Amino acid sequence: MPSVAVKLHSVFFKFLLKQRLQSWIQAPIDDSSNPYGVTARPEESISAPNPCFTNGVATKDIHIDPFTSLSIRIFLPETSLPPPGESRPKSKLRPSQLDSPSSVIRRRTGYAPSDIGTPRSDSRRSTFEGLSSRPDNNVYRGYSPSSRKCHKLPIMLQFHGGGWVSGSNESVANDIFCRRIAKLCDVIVLAVGYRLAPENKYPAAFDDGMKVLHWLRKQANLAECCKSMGSGARGVGAEFTKAEVQRHFVDAFGATMVEPWLAAHGDPSRFSTIDSFFAGDVICIGLSLVYRSIRCVLLGVSCGANIADYVACKAIESGKFIDPVKVVAQVLMYPFFIGSIRTKSETRLANSYFYDMASCLLAWKLFLPEKAFSLDHPAGNPLIPDRSLKCMPPTLTIVAEHDWMRDRAIAYSEALRSVNVDAPVLEYKDAVHEFATLDVLLKTPEAEACAEDIAIWVKKYISFRGHEFSY
Repeated sequence: MPSVAVKLHSVFFKFLLKQRLQSWIQAPIDDSSNPYGVTARPEESISAPNPCFTNGVATKDIHIDPFTSLSIRIFLPETSLPPPGESRPKSKLRPSQLDSPSSVIRRRTGYAPSDIGTPRSDSRRSTFEGLSSRPDNNVYRGYSPSSRKCHKLPIMLQFHGGGWVSGSNESVANDIFCRRIAKLCDVIVLAVGYRLAPENKYPAAFDDGMKVLHWLRKQANLAECCKSMGSGARGVGAEFTKAEVQRHFVDAFGATMVEPWLAAHGDPSRFSTIDSFFAGDVICIGLSLVYRSIRCVLLGVSCGANIADYVACKAIESGKFIDPVKVVAQVLMYPFFIGSIRTKSETRLANSYFYDMASCLLAWKLFLPEKAFSLDHPAGNPLIPDRSLKCMPPTLTIVAEHDWMRDRAIAYSEALRSVNVDAPVLEYKDAVHEFATLDVLLKTPEAEACAEDIAIWVKKYISFRGHEFSY
């Protein structure tokens, strides 16, 4: 059974959550009046971005949609850097173009808020070029794509929990969890700050998930274009350097469009083999087709797992429209599934810890449009009729013993296995909903073990010699 401290904290947590939900129910918010939306609540404890490698991970925030509040936080593990004794290749830039004469990457564990927002001497200079760090403040800036020494890592999109109405990709708890996952899985984590309800009801959060996937696709294509433009610089003439051509190309599109951390450290290619493909009206069998793709893993926590599952499904339907991004696996941590026919756990554990069933039903009423409210809505019930599951990516499901949502999550995993999808279930004894991501439970042995188990499973699908998945 959970400890006395967990039980006491659960009582206060549920009391405050129910008060907040009921206040929104009694004073409805017109979601059409604020399409920009919010991604965090004032009462949420926020962790500031830290571009230094504190505890082995550097972070920064990016606002990726000018029309909404959608944003991401990038978690870059220190393993993306060369070994400490390995120096960077000599730069081809002229001395006047360098931010600093130093070519050695410097690190520190401290963080000074004044490091952020330091103006650059050249407002036209793209962050895509130059050295990886500036010795005056030790803030990591990212490599130039021409560097061969930086390590390429897969991408993981992470969707936080909070019952649609709370939580944030910038919260202290989510920051700690994503740092842990980035280091253990050796991936670049993009924590998505999707719009919250009731200001933005369904399908806002789901649309935001797909926007991030398309943004990642655009980043991969822009980075590849920059490299191609740089390669052609050799024939332009002595007065044009590779960096100048790259800078001209990037500035033509807008310097903020190219994200240097992803361009430098995002895994640029995964060579996969397809045994058959379409060529006009002819299906060619037995031929090998080699293509490049960005390996991407989805990880969703609670209601974020619903978003991850939706994005995975839409990625399959989109096919080549999201190339070169390929969703190779997904992790659903205690998904926020629901349905009109109650399961045994929904009956037996309806008043379980932290998120009881009554509060969650209020959250669903705030999230779904009033005219579309149904417990069998596609956003909540993954086992609705006529949904094809056989093309879904490998799916790891995490469930807790004392969670009323566990049975429906297990049933979804069984449905995936019935169509030959790799879909194991890991159940943790004496655990509660959000046992691995809630702020008061992050340091428990169960939370640490869960992160390690996720890393072991995910590495099967992101390693170069691991499993192949294509759709």
